[in-house]
Amino acid sequence: MQNQIEDCYAKVTAGDKSCLQDPEVRACVERVIEGLDTGTFRVATPPSIPGGAWDTQGWLQKAILLYFQLSPMQEMEVGPFLYHDKIPLKRRFPQVRVVPPATVRYGSFLEPGVIVMPAYVNIGARVGARSMVDTWATVGSCAQIGADVHLSGGVGIGGVLEPPSQSPVIVEDGAFIGSRCVLVEGVRVGAEAVLAAGVILTASTPIVDVRGAEPKISYGVVPPRAVLIPGTREKKTPSGISIHTNCVYWVGERRASTDRKTSLNQVLREFAL
Repeated sequence: MQNQIEDCYAKVTAGDKSCLQDPEVRACVERVIEGLDTGTFRVATPPSIPGGAWDTQGWLQKAILLYFQLSPMQEMEVGPFLYHDKIPLKRRFPQVRVVPPATVRYGSFLEPGVIVMPAYVNIGARVGARSMVDTWATVGSCAQIGADVHLSGGVGIGGVLEPPSQSPVIVEDGAFIGSRCVLVEGVRVGAEAVLAAGVILTASTPIVDVRGAEPKISYGVVPPRAVLIPGTREKKTPSGISIHTNCVYWVGERRASTDRKTSLNQVLREFAL
């Protein structure tokens, strides 16, 4: 299937869309999207050793892009709601809770125990077991959310389809993402990390470690169990004006007291709220 997808995508990119009329190619694309929907495939696979790199499957991103071209616009009625789109809504919800009017697109996968409040999960995304996608949170295309993660209200997890093979946003197991945080450009949040409300993190956002005598700066990866808060840094422009640019401050490590503050998920499940 990978060879068929790669070959057709290359032709379409070059301007030749004839392969999209081939029944075998169309069936192949549909099988791939079904595999994403059932969890058989995933756009990015976890490292085999702790701290290793995630492996992005670019051919699956290409299959999603081909699927968009193959799918016609159509009206879809879901209860009192009417949609007009190319991609149908997801229909397989084994052992998960999806609260109206949440939207979960076909080609995404939710592991058992996931709760989706009125939020949005896009095609290619994967949400791990027992995670909470809270009200008005967005999980973009191909984003990978681990198990026991809390995406608080209004969190924006960016998606990625182009260029294929670009790493999606990854939030590893047990992380807590505070209200109105924004994560884009393939950033990776380590296991059990805590991001305070309002953190905006891109691939070029400085992560400033202020725990030692001298600040240390890194980019793109939040270490496991790190506690981050939003901030700004002063910067001189060539014109001599001082401006303040976005950054995040690494202020500490997650402790037992932090765990208590971020235990809302478990409380909700225990009392079936």
